[in-house]
Amino acid sequence: MIELLAPAGDFEKLEKVIQYGADAVYLGLNQFNLRAAGGNFDLEILPNVVEKAHVKGVKVYVTLNSLARDHDFRDLEIAIKGISEAKADAIIVSDPGIMQMAKELAPDLNIHISTQSSVLNSKTAMFWYKQGATRIILARELSLEEIKSLRQSLPEDLELEAFVHGAMCMSYSGRCLLSDYYNNRSANRGACTQPCRWKYKVKPLVLTEKGHEDNPLILDEDENGSYLMSSSDLCMINYIPELIKAGVVSLKIEGRTKSAFYASTVVKTYRDAIDSYMKDPDNYQVKAEWLDALEHTVHRHYDTGFFFQDTAKPLAEQKAKIHAEKTMYEQAKVIAEVRDHINNEYLVLEQKNKVEIGADVDLIMPKGDNLHFQIKELLDLNKNEISSTPHAKMLYLIPFENANLIPIGSYIRQLEE
Repeated sequence: MIELLAPAGDFEKLEKVIQYGADAVYLGLNQFNLRAAGGNFDLEILPNVVEKAHVKGVKVYVTLNSLARDHDFRDLEIAIKGISEAKADAIIVSDPGIMQMAKELAPDLNIHISTQSSVLNSKTAMFWYKQGATRIILARELSLEEIKSLRQSLPEDLELEAFVHGAMCMSYSGRCLLSDYYNNRSANRGACTQPCRWKYKVKPLVLTEKGHEDNPLILDEDENGSYLMSSSDLCMINYIPELIKAGVVSLKIEGRTKSAFYASTVVKTYRDAIDSYMKDPDNYQVKAEWLDALEHTVHRHYDTGFFFQDTAKPLAEQKAKIHAEKTMYEQAKVIAEVRDHINNEYLVLEQKNKVEIGADVDLIMPKGDNLHFQIKELLDLNKNEISSTPHAKMLYLIPFENANLIPIGSYIRQLEE
């Protein structure tokens, strides 16, 4: 089975990615994970979270992948025991000390080695396997050919996981000091403020090393400024067969700090793609609607990361992964979420963004094709006509034939003009 692994930054995203097709979720506690701003979960409620997921047949992996200091281990002991008692399916670690403690306190708990550990070769993977790891989350700097070779050198029961969609860090395996330097918030302890995405002002500058004058580094900016450290986003929807044939059994989506709509849309798209491949591997084709769905999320320029690069070549001969023209694209806005239906005639919607009568919109459901229509009538809860929805989170109605067929939790988006 090929696993689709989705981000669950908070309760809303947890419920959404399960509803939209995830096989497993990864989430963090309020400490010791690399998304301190992701919402996260209290240890006390983790048993309920795990139970909610397990009822739906979805696995739960808990991130303990920050780098620990000695004073952290008292709280880590409590966390590991709590995770084990909650019956989570695995923990994700990068610190050998945390792994050793987990083996001592919770010997039956599966251990996944974080991408932060930069596993780039079979010998390192075997080291972790001998320490008790059940899965390796591969370094993002590996090519598909390297993954395929690595897979052939490893025991069958050591699983390989890889990121296939979402933000990429401009530093090697996420080891960055910029946030700590600018804001006293360490990326390696989960508090990254993403200064690599900020807009910088630079004076036109050509940096030339005396011995390499034919290979200058040019720093410049356009009218938007310069995003000289902003890496492109990863998107591998076109290459599901190649990933699976290389030996990756868990396809991971980045996005614990992204919106619930983003997570839902990306999960649904990759769910459809994986199911399409598994149904007929020899005739897998990327559908235009999958690409359209991904384009209509907030994202940076899409790229395939290092998967198709000859990583043995010098960096100077490889394609840059920095997209400096504009840091974000937003081609649609979410205007509402379906909360209920009335008498099979009206959809009850919760406002996410203002919309006016006449808007052309798409209805996005957890399964099935999107429905395109024009909003011709807006009503308040008393069925009085209104011209727009100006108030955040207000509930309102739109007439809709067979409204009870539309799942609660569906989204309505308006394409940007």
